[in-house]
Amino acid sequence: MDREATAAEDAVRPHSRTTHRAATLSLLTLDTAAWCGGFLGAAWTRYEFELTGARSARALGVALACAVLYALLASLRSRVYGRYPIGSAGDARGLAATVGIAAVVTLAAVLPWTQRPVPATTPLVGGAVALVVMATGRGLWRAHADRRQPVPRHAERCLVYGVDAASERLVRVLLHDPDSNYRPVGLLDDAPDSRGLRLEGLRVLGGREQLGTVIRATGARTVIFSMSGSNPRLLRDVRARTLEAGAAFKVLPPVRELLDRPVAVTDVRDLQLTDLLGRAHRVAELTVERGGLAGRRVLVTGAGGSIGSELCRQIARCEPDELMMLDRDESALHALQMSLHGRALLDGPELILADIRDAEGIARVIADRQPDVVFHAAALKHLTMLQRHPGEAIQTNIRGTLNVLEACRDVAEFVNISTDKAANPTSVLGYTKRITERLTAHQAQRLGGTYLSVRFGNVLSSRGSVLTAFQAQIRAGVPITVTHPDVTRYFMTVQEAVHLVLQAATIGRGGEALVLDMGEPVRIADVARRLAAEADHPVDIVYTGLRPGEKLHEHLFGADESDTRPLHPLISHVPVPPLDPEEVRGLDPYADPDELIKRLAVFCDSGASLPALPGQR
Repeated sequence: MDREATAAEDAVRPHSRTTHRAATLSLLTLDTAAWCGGFLGAAWTRYEFELTGARSARALGVALACAVLYALLASLRSRVYGRYPIGSAGDARGLAATVGIAAVVTLAAVLPWTQRPVPATTPLVGGAVALVVMATGRGLWRAHADRRQPVPRHAERCLVYGVDAASERLVRVLLHDPDSNYRPVGLLDDAPDSRGLRLEGLRVLGGREQLGTVIRATGARTVIFSMSGSNPRLLRDVRARTLEAGAAFKVLPPVRELLDRPVAVTDVRDLQLTDLLGRAHRVAELTVERGGLAGRRVLVTGAGGSIGSELCRQIARCEPDELMMLDRDESALHALQMSLHGRALLDGPELILADIRDAEGIARVIADRQPDVVFHAAALKHLTMLQRHPGEAIQTNIRGTLNVLEACRDVAEFVNISTDKAANPTSVLGYTKRITERLTAHQAQRLGGTYLSVRFGNVLSSRGSVLTAFQAQIRAGVPITVTHPDVTRYFMTVQEAVHLVLQAATIGRGGEALVLDMGEPVRIADVARRLAAEADHPVDIVYTGLRPGEKLHEHLFGADESDTRPLHPLISHVPVPPLDPEEVRGLDPYADPDELIKRLAVFCDSGASLPALPGQR
């Protein structure tokens, strides 16, 4: 069925065999009459309104022949009788195509005649008239069927805020789905040119300033906010006004979260905390060429993590030839397989249990499975922990990445997942991720392939993220801890992060880092206050001070990097200076932590000389 079809279209599809036959017979009768009327009208006007009995008979005979041809074509194409709901967009396209073919074939049959039974213009003009009549009949049938749809008795009166394509589909579904829990009684929108606009018979009754008045006048008990293209400030304002008026507040997620399927009643959901964090989604304006991964062999390292698992889910929808998911955590792989397939037997070849710190093991995996594209998401990422154990960061983030890079010398595309902490780094996490950017650039310089990095900020709701930590503290009944009242961070959802990574595989060039325009940074204290306000009990906020390696404000670009966007207005391309792997092989993960951190900092400066550790020449 056409992807654009909705529940409303399903409602007008004849279901029983008897009903289907009756509908088909009715349509055949209508269409035959339309062809006859169209041809007679076309011939009549062509003959200056002097249609004699012989001319009329010939026109009627050609019309009937054309109607039979049309019916045969309709049956062969299966696009007019039965494939699409009557009056739907798919039905209209099929109808137009079939009428056009029938008219052209009839014209071709008439042209060779010396004494034509009808003028040459008759098939074209008559076909156009017939199409108008047939389309009008189907439209009236659809309108009648829509009016007959019963309104569920349990449906709750609601208002829909926002007038766009998504909200229009939602209104249609809510009106015609017999299982709908909501019955829309009006629309709301702030745009002046939307006032008085109607969707499915529902009128725009005002904007957010009139929200309370409209709720009382209509008796609506719920406001459904269409989030497509909206900003969080507007969302919070409309929510506050809705709750103040005594109504419930629901949201329709952005269309990008609906995974290329029609809007459904079940998409209406409660507001999530991530919706209130104060930054607009930028990824809606990005496009991913899914064909870039279709039919290719793709490997994801760190597949069980927050970024890796979402990568696997989005890559799976791109129809790769094979998706290989590598992680050292068997429990994470179990959860990933369950989320992808609804089962987790752990017996498929797509799951690879391996550790990137094992150079020989990783080399064997890459050589055996021969991926075309590798997304490298495996890494240690907790800033404070790595600050205390820099040796572990060296073994996983640096040596592990180097192991994967060297094993991928024959891979066509390699995408390294980095972080905004790699720009002007001040922590072990930032140092090691900056070094991996430089190692990836070296591989691109040495091999000439598409080896690049992707740099983005904090991922909401990932394991260990600030949002997850705050929610855990609220559940435990303890104060929310914030490092500093003015600390800010860039945030993005995991879907946005992965969208950028997939975009990088399409437009990225070897030896560079891609950076998404993430909007304005978010004040962490504001996030804490909003979460505290949502809690069902009083929650205190305690400031603990910045920890070693932490910045007050993160940056997306280093001091010597410029914001250049040659291919897309939301994606910056930053050249990365290469770093020879031989320079980092001598790092001893068991050396003094403070000395290690100093050496890591030097590797991030492409122009600095490397100091020697105590005892080295």
